[in-house]
Amino acid sequence: MSSNGTSGTRTLPTSERIDWVDYAKGICIVMVVMMHSTLGVEAAAGKQGFMHLFVEFAKPFRMPDFFLISGLFLARVIDRDWRTYLDRKVVHFAYFYVLWVTIQFGFKAPAFAAEQGWTHVGVMYLQSFIEPFGTLWFIYLLPVFFVVTKATRRIPAALIWLAAAALEAIHVSTGWTVIDEFAARFVYFYSGYLFANYVFALADRAREKPNTALIGLAAWAIANGVLVFAGFGDRPVISLILGFAGACAVIVTGTLLARANWLGFLRYCGEHSIVIYLAFFLPMAITRVVLLKTGIIPDIGLVSLIDTVAGVTGALLMWWGAKRAGLNFLFERPAMFWIAPKQKRPALQAAE
Repeated sequence: MSSNGTSGTRTLPTSERIDWVDYAKGICIVMVVMMHSTLGVEAAAGKQGFMHLFVEFAKPFRMPDFFLISGLFLARVIDRDWRTYLDRKVVHFAYFYVLWVTIQFGFKAPAFAAEQGWTHVGVMYLQSFIEPFGTLWFIYLLPVFFVVTKATRRIPAALIWLAAAALEAIHVSTGWTVIDEFAARFVYFYSGYLFANYVFALADRAREKPNTALIGLAAWAIANGVLVFAGFGDRPVISLILGFAGACAVIVTGTLLARANWLGFLRYCGEHSIVIYLAFFLPMAITRVVLLKTGIIPDIGLVSLIDTVAGVTGALLMWWGAKRAGLNFLFERPAMFWIAPKQKRPALQAAE
């Protein structure tokens, strides 16, 4: 494979969606919502439920797979001029970050003000442009990855990958989200870009030999579970291995689901993963408060599960409602926020 990864994405039309990619993204976004829902419910209730086991099991690979898939198709666009590239890969995500961090603050500001005053709320809002706020750190960090990858193309890819792997292995912990998450996640994004052809080959092999793939998934699940619940999942090097192994497992699972055409809702979630990522916080928070305040469901694990479903479905309902109400700007970038030439873009570009 060439150092710039151009052979990894093959010659697919830019409008074509790949079934297993959407399934894999769907699995990832559901796991992300599950984590926030479960940990939020447990923190509010002061105890853990059965969903905590699923969250812990997925911890090594939940975000690595998201970032790896985000890098898969970068070779298609990395050669574009900087203006177009920045429009698609920086301004695009910056628009949604600014919009949704403002929306989140609108809902949370009264509680923050009650604790420390409105001046502190203003400071927190300004700080959110340096220190990513809450659940939105993913779309804050993704443009950084895109820029770094394009800016370092003249550096041998092997050196960049080894440096990225070393950063993950040493578990950088400065307290700053951008620095710490860059160190922990860039190796997966860059691997998606650099080794895309191997990723597609893995998916092809899983589709051709499903029985072998199922055996491999079973072996991985056992190994991942043993290492995680034995307390080794966060150890240097082991975390890197588990991150890649889990990412491969999600890709294989997505391929098998696509092959069988099962659980189509996961594919739909993957097609609209950014929509869910942007909006799930609100239905999740409302559902959590209602369920815990009423106590109608005593089992914390079940509350966490319902909260997860509410976060995913609620976000999609908000998206559908926004389209019907003419509030497309919530999930589509208006023309005024484009910097690329008009003839190269539509009036709106969806969040994903």
